[in-house]
Amino acid sequence: MNRQRTYQWIVIWGASLVIAVLSHFFFLTEFFKGRYMTGLNDGLSQMIPFKYFLYNLYTSGEFFYSESFGLGGGVFSQLGYYFSTSLVFVVTVLVTFLLEKIGVISTPDLFYWANTLIVISILRMTCIIALTTYYFKTIRFQGVPAFLGAVLYGTSVIYFRHVTYWEFFADAMLFFPLLLIGVEKIMRNGKSAIFIGAVALNMIDNFYFAYVNFLLAFLYILFRWLFPLFIEETEKGKQLKLFLVGGIAGAGISAPFFIPSVYGYLNNYRPAYEDAIPLVGAVDNLLLHGRIVILPAFVLLCLLMTPLYKNRAFRFFASSTIVSCILHYSPFVGSMFNGFSAPQYRWEHYLSLAAGGAAAAALQQLRTLRLKDIIFPAIVATGLYILFYTFDPKLKIRIYESYLIICAGITIAMFFVFIWNKKRWATWAIISFLLFTTVLTANMFQEEKLTYRDNGKNKGPAYGITREYMESEQYYGVDQRALIRKVQATEKNPLARFDWMIETRNNTPIVQDFNGMSVYSSILNKHLLFFYLHDLHIDMRRESVSRYGSLGDRANLYSILNGGYAIRKDGGDPVPFGFTEIAREGKYQAYRNDYLLPFARTTSTLYSEEDLENAPALVKEHAMLKGIILPDIEGEEIPELENNVNEVTFEPVNATYEDGMLHVADGEGGLDVVMGEMDLKEDSFLSFFIKRKTNDKDFTLKVNGFTTERKDNDSIYRTNVNDLTIRVPSEERIAIRVPKGKYDLRDFSLYTEDYSLLKAVKEQSDREAPIEVEWSGSKAKIELDNQKGDSHIVLPIPFEKGWTAKRNGEKTPILQANYAFTGIELQSGKNEIVLTYYPPYFWPAVGISLLSILFSVYWSRRSRKV
Repeated sequence: MNRQRTYQWIVIWGASLVIAVLSHFFFLTEFFKGRYMTGLNDGLSQMIPFKYFLYNLYTSGEFFYSESFGLGGGVFSQLGYYFSTSLVFVVTVLVTFLLEKIGVISTPDLFYWANTLIVISILRMTCIIALTTYYFKTIRFQGVPAFLGAVLYGTSVIYFRHVTYWEFFADAMLFFPLLLIGVEKIMRNGKSAIFIGAVALNMIDNFYFAYVNFLLAFLYILFRWLFPLFIEETEKGKQLKLFLVGGIAGAGISAPFFIPSVYGYLNNYRPAYEDAIPLVGAVDNLLLHGRIVILPAFVLLCLLMTPLYKNRAFRFFASSTIVSCILHYSPFVGSMFNGFSAPQYRWEHYLSLAAGGAAAAALQQLRTLRLKDIIFPAIVATGLYILFYTFDPKLKIRIYESYLIICAGITIAMFFVFIWNKKRWATWAIISFLLFTTVLTANMFQEEKLTYRDNGKNKGPAYGITREYMESEQYYGVDQRALIRKVQATEKNPLARFDWMIETRNNTPIVQDFNGMSVYSSILNKHLLFFYLHDLHIDMRRESVSRYGSLGDRANLYSILNGGYAIRKDGGDPVPFGFTEIAREGKYQAYRNDYLLPFARTTSTLYSEEDLENAPALVKEHAMLKGIILPDIEGEEIPELENNVNEVTFEPVNATYEDGMLHVADGEGGLDVVMGEMDLKEDSFLSFFIKRKTNDKDFTLKVNGFTTERKDNDSIYRTNVNDLTIRVPSEERIAIRVPKGKYDLRDFSLYTEDYSLLKAVKEQSDREAPIEVEWSGSKAKIELDNQKGDSHIVLPIPFEKGWTAKRNGEKTPILQANYAFTGIELQSGKNEIVLTYYPPYFWPAVGISLLSILFSVYWSRRSRKV
């Protein structure tokens, strides 16, 4: 018996691998043509860079923090949404590290991670199909139907959408059937060990999809109670007890991974989604044009066959499928699964699993069907396809949609053939055709939806990413990297940062291996985001809720925040004041900040954050130059600065401007701010409010040589920050230009800067003995002799929970200084300060995990005995 069972599972695993390979056939052909299985946007901007970044971090012995993550950040927490706790990624890291150490592969680079995408995807899908087959077998499905249902789930189009655009999303499909196996073990046998393990693995792997999968498991349990699969099941009261205790135990085991990740999420900032969320909306065409899920024609026909509902299993899965299809058309449900934020459709793997279960249950009942049972379903199904085709404005007569219609027609015809001749070959013909159409749908989806798009005139590659593209100046940048390496080799300031990123690719510093000033991640340190969006009003050249980058060409901020170098392209972004060209490579130049201030600065001049709340951004910059800004203190009198807006005039250009409303009738237009007789200094800081009132789409705002992209009013990624401060070199006219449309443009203020304060602070710092600083990852050490008796030291290390400080061996508080950075009180004389970072609540969470493991072992043994 054991030998037979082992053979059966060898066959299942082998068949799962074959289906996984065949389902990736299109991507495999693309791979051998030199194209990668990833998206142009998040795939290249986040997925590959983060895997490359974390592998290098982990294999260097650093697991929690990196000074190269933007301005510095706790990657274990902030990348918990991506890969830092992903079990699939951890296994990949271990295998890759072993292969590297034994010499099979060289040191993995970006291209290694791009190449392995398809291998990992095939192996992940193999595991998904095999595990889901086991799930279906636990509810007593026969081998072939169980495998077929698992194939419908594992190869569903949502898997390929996930793995191409946001690879870590696909892990949810691996751990969901494991969670359902645990649920079934409790319902059937009252055993909770697998459930505890499944809860823990879901929560360790990804806190966000643990939330999604737990909601889906709750929905599954409700349906199981409404439609019992078996006569004898564990009493519901005991089930509730086991679910509750097992859930708490599993959560406790996951604590060292889950708690830091959730803290990272809670410490993020994203503006509240204020748009109305309708209960019902046209989300997707489930039958013919699905970008998220496609309901197989076989399943649709089965759902319409009333005799099949006499079977318990079919009744359960069919009801789940129908309800899921209805919920799929609800943006409100999409919002609920996204934490009641903007609607996102990431839960539909449940629909695919329910559809697979319905297909598997129907296959076991096919021989009970008669001719009259399929005539009406065939007519209704045909009508539904016609309806979905007719009322979908996006559909055209194309291969993809035509193929689905043809397959639906053949499926209907095969049902009639089966009824006419219920022999074994007819059953296998239906099974074979269902497998064929499933694999074909996966490959057609890859080609039509994920790799190519209709560009109007020609069909061109949209996401067919090649090595040539990755090595181009649009991504990897050979000249850009060579220039940065040249500067790093000749300059002697290892802590200084480079201001450089390729347009829209804020993770360029990760890709090109340097300490930069930009990052793109859905979860970031909220103090830094507030610093950019609200405190200093730093325009990042692109409005976004999940990025920060550069410092708006504002020289004071570069000097304060360790911005030592800037890379610019010919004809590209302006160069900040005080930067001198030091090197050139091709079309790119490197500039050095001649007024860079020391990494660590001491002061006794304190300013109150509350006193500065309504002060102009330039006043706050001056306060940071003179001293340190702290919350909840009695501070010095704030520096004064003259607002010159009353000395200028406003002239519309190709536009009308009245009562704060700018109307550009055609082309490009705007306002000229005319300085008149005003005394011009080095730079002008122009602040204003702007919001587009018409044509809700992204628009480009230009202020002299400064260009920034603004989101449309309906974008879920808009910041809702419309008060801007733009720095430009002083000229007699400042030209504000926008495209055709109406704009709310008002609340102007104008300040000028001669940088006399920056020069004075730089001159003073050059006369003082340098402060010794070492900073690498989660460790920083500062040594100084405080002969002046200054009260505080300020560091450009982002303020973040998890840092602890010791001063001369004694623990001392870390202060939130200059809005988003680190300050520490000093003692007179020698100060040795050591900063150490661990994820928030990490060690208490480790203790909780160990206790939970011990309890789980005890509880599972107790349940087994009972």
